[in-house]
Amino acid sequence: MIEIFSVDLESIDQLNEKLGGGLPEGAIVLIEGEYGSGKSAISQRFAYGLCEANHRVTFISTELPIRQFLTQMHSLGYKRIETHLLNERIFYLYADLGKFRGKRELLKRMMDARAIWKTDVIIIDTFDAILRNDANFDALVKQDKGRSAALQIISFFRQMIGKGKTIVITIDPTNLSDEVLNPFRAISDVYLEIEMIEIGNEVRKTINVNRFAGMGSQVGDKIGFSVRSGIGIVIEARAII
Repeated sequence: MIEIFSVDLESIDQLNEKLGGGLPEGAIVLIEGEYGSGKSAISQRFAYGLCEANHRVTFISTELPIRQFLTQMHSLGYKRIETHLLNERIFYLYADLGKFRGKRELLKRMMDARAIWKTDVIIIDTFDAILRNDANFDALVKQDKGRSAALQIISFFRQMIGKGKTIVITIDPTNLSDEVLNPFRAISDVYLEIEMIEIGNEVRKTINVNRFAGMGSQVGDKIGFSVRSGIGIVIEARAII
């Protein structure tokens, strides 16, 4: 029986139900989508739902300082976020990649920071930004060893999920080569790909569930959604076909 980390917000949306009850424990979850696709909103939704279900979350953002993160969460209708911060349900870290000149050993520092890995679920948004700004990773990619670099990170992730941790990473596929990206796609227990299609003046977004290990038919192949101010994630009845 697979243990599940619930992300239930029944009074707000049906995302937890659409995912078959939540995220698997001890899993790597890949959320892939281009800029503006909503992958950050999905990861924020996961974080809030996990906190509401009394799970502990580490959230690493390369985009939002804490004040902007709180503003964003309130704009999505997630009003109890400060409570979860104060109760240490969520451990929030802002990775200010523009603060220092040049590339740094970001991945090593992240892996060595024990506090990051003490929670139940670790969310890294966006993971490709950390990869692109890591000195060692960049050097390996320039030597055409991108796949080897990716596998080194995956080896560490496997150690963590072996301890029951679930790791959620968001990636913009336009920022990484397939040589780097494909190993993460291949090893992910849950692989969600966000697709955007313009229909007239409307942009429709769909989560393509490419893989959801162990959940079988409980999880649909496609989940149509939108992101609305004051409401958050809205599951749409229609889906892109």
